[in-house]
Amino acid sequence: MTNELVLLQTIRPIWTQRVLQSMARGAGLRDDLRDQMDQFFNLLEESVNTGDPAWLDTIIDIWATSLTQTDLEGKTSNLTRVMGELMINTFEICRETLDDSQSMALISVLMPCFSHVFEKAAQAEMKVKIAFLSNELSEVRQSLEKLDRSKSDFISVAAHELRTPLTLIEGYAAMLREALEARSISSPEGALITGIHNGTRRLRTIINDMIDVSLIDNNMLSLNYQPVWLNRLLAVLVGEVQATIKERRLDLNVANFEGSGELLYGDPERLLQLFRNVLTNAIKFTPDGGKIQINGRKLPGFIEVIFHDSGIGIDQEDQATIFDKFSRLGDSALHSSGNTKFKGGGPGLGLHIAKGIVEAHNGAIWVESPGYDETALPGSIFHILLPVYQEPPDQKMARLFAPLHTSSNERRVPTNESD
Repeated sequence: MTNELVLLQTIRPIWTQRVLQSMARGAGLRDDLRDQMDQFFNLLEESVNTGDPAWLDTIIDIWATSLTQTDLEGKTSNLTRVMGELMINTFEICRETLDDSQSMALISVLMPCFSHVFEKAAQAEMKVKIAFLSNELSEVRQSLEKLDRSKSDFISVAAHELRTPLTLIEGYAAMLREALEARSISSPEGALITGIHNGTRRLRTIINDMIDVSLIDNNMLSLNYQPVWLNRLLAVLVGEVQATIKERRLDLNVANFEGSGELLYGDPERLLQLFRNVLTNAIKFTPDGGKIQINGRKLPGFIEVIFHDSGIGIDQEDQATIFDKFSRLGDSALHSSGNTKFKGGGPGLGLHIAKGIVEAHNGAIWVESPGYDETALPGSIFHILLPVYQEPPDQKMARLFAPLHTSSNERRVPTNESD
C-alpha cells in the first residue's frame, strides 16, 4: 500500500463528515447521499492505488443520469459544481489534517484524479443535456406538426362549409337578376346584385384557394395530364389580365421563347393557375406604368418560364418565406383592398399554391431580387422550372393520347412507290 493511499484513508472519516455537511443542502444528487459519497471515496482510493482515474467514471455517469429536469434546464453545470465542492473540501482537509509535506504529496496525487473527474463530469452532463434537449425539441416538433395539421384540417373544413351558403347566395342573386331582367326594369337593385355577384366571386376564389392549400399540405393535389402548349396558356393568361393591365398602364410583354410552342404534357388548368398566381403577384407589386416581361428557355429535360417585373422587389430575408402559406410582404395595414391594385391585399396563398403546383409536376420555383426599395424599384425575377414530359406519366392517359404521336410519326415515314 502506498503512502498516499494510507494518507487518503487517514482523512476519510473527516472527509465524509465534512462533505455530508456541505452537500446535504442539495446539489442535484439523490437522497442516499452517504452511500454515494462512500462509493465515490472507494473509487477515489482505487484511482490512487492504481494510478488510473478512470475508476471514477462509473459514479460520474450515475450522477449525470440522476440530474433532475430543473438541473438540465439550468444554464449552470450542477455536476461540475459538485465536483468543485468535493475537490475544495478534500484539499482543505488535507491541509488541515496532514503536515505540509504529506499534504502536498497527497494533493499532487489527487490532482490528476480530480482533473479527470472534471472533464468526465462535463462530458457526461453535456451528453445528458443534449439527450434532454433533443427530446424537448422532438416534443416541440410534434406539437407544431399537430398544430399545423389542426390548422390544415380547419382550413379544409371551413372552406367546404363556406361553399354551401355561398352557393345559396349566388343562386338567389342570379334569381333576382333574372326576375329584374324579365320585367325589363332598370333599377338600383341591379347594381346591388352586381355588387353581390362580384363579392361572391371573390369569396369563391378565396375558398377554392383554401381548399387547394389543404390538398397541397396533405399531398392530395392530383393532376390531370393532357397535351399542353405553354404559349397558348400564356395567351389565355394575357387575355384574362388585359383589363387590369390597361387600367394600371402596365407594359406586359410575352416573348416567344424556345419550347413554348412544343407539345408537352401537364395539367393545363393547374399550370394556368400557377402562371396566373405568379403574374398576379408581379402585377400587385409593380407600380402603375411599370413593366412585366414573361420569357423562358429550353433546358435539357426542362423548360424554364421566367417572370421579370420592375416592381418594389423583395427583401433577402423574405425570399426564404415568400412561398409559405399566409406569407405577406410589408405592413398588411398599408395594403389596399384590391386584389390587383398596387400592393393589393390578399390572404397570402397564391405563391404557396404556385409552389405546390410546380412541385406536383416535379418542377421547382424560386425568386431572385436585389432587395426591397419602393424608390429604386429593383424588381423581382420568378423562375419556374417544369420537366418536359413527352407522354403522360399515367399509362391510361398515355394510351389515350398515343394517336397524337402515331399520326405524327406516320407523316414522317416515306412511302414505297416502286409498284
